[in-house]
Amino acid sequence: MASAPPPPAASTPEPSAAPHLAVAGAPEPLAASAPVFVDPLAHGEPRPSLDAGGIVVDGVGRSFGAVQAVRHMTFHAKPGRVTGLIGPNGAGKTTLLLMLASLLAPDAGEIRIAGADPVRDPAAVRRAMGWMPDVLGTWRSLSPRVILTTVGRLHGMPRDAARARADELIAQARLDELADRPSRVLSRGQQQRLGLARALVHRPSVLLLDEPAAGLDPTSRLELRQLLRGFAASGGTVLISSHDLSELDELAEDAVFVDRGEVVGGERLVLARQAVREWRIRALDAAALSYQLAHIGVPFDRVRIEGELAHVGLESDEAAAAVLAHLVRAGVAITHFAPAVGDIERTYLGLAGGPGTGGAR
Repeated sequence: MASAPPPPAASTPEPSAAPHLAVAGAPEPLAASAPVFVDPLAHGEPRPSLDAGGIVVDGVGRSFGAVQAVRHMTFHAKPGRVTGLIGPNGAGKTTLLLMLASLLAPDAGEIRIAGADPVRDPAAVRRAMGWMPDVLGTWRSLSPRVILTTVGRLHGMPRDAARARADELIAQARLDELADRPSRVLSRGQQQRLGLARALVHRPSVLLLDEPAAGLDPTSRLELRQLLRGFAASGGTVLISSHDLSELDELAEDAVFVDRGEVVGGERLVLARQAVREWRIRALDAAALSYQLAHIGVPFDRVRIEGELAHVGLESDEAAAAVLAHLVRAGVAITHFAPAVGDIERTYLGLAGGPGTGGAR
């Protein structure tokens, strides 16, 4: 273990004044700190029955000729939570989403959407689910108001109720000024907002979303997060497929990772946030930063200094908060303090064998 550098003249309190922060317990170097992996189906809980609610995928497979697009996929997206579906291109996500939406039958296994079987009772699945595909297949010559009213009528809503629901969703999607114009004039982000509104027309209990934040401006992204969190808090189930890992980190409570047609990992993100992970700390005075990190008990095999930037392995968000508070009290001028990557990105890189993750592939 390297010795600490000599203390700077300023911003170095007496040893007795500094609280000790125990962050030991990671025998490997910081770069090899691994995410917490748990059972992707139920996170260590008993295997749920097919009528457990939400989205249950049990041993599902689907082939196209000699190509096995999905094989033995098993997971549970629970009511009351937002679950992220993550994987590289060609991992089988689109095929899985089509099966969940009752648009493609599996060759093997069972699927339940709010207790309904999409093969035997697709109508029940479509009543329970709001489906937002990556590309909005809309009637380009019709207005958002007519589209939403028509979708409501197709779901069996009375005409007046369908119109009222369309007006409500148009306001929520901030499409008032375009409500009666042909949908072909909508921008990509506006089409995304219309697509989400269409998925919500019939007040489903399950939302299946493919890249819902694509093309959205920052304000719309914040509104999307609030809407989906509220939907889940009311008992709804949300499954989001997205390549935007930072956006999923803001939204998801659970994550399912797929590759080559299989579930390769799953985690409760609340558990991931309790695992040792790398934080990046930048200070104007690197020597003062290094000294203070040593002073509060951070082992030097867990710290890497690169100029003004320190890479530090910390065991929890609480430990990170304690380190930051100590540095501020010690007078160290901190200009950056944040996780090196988000929880989902860290797990994804670990599965893919990305840089600094210790992954196998």
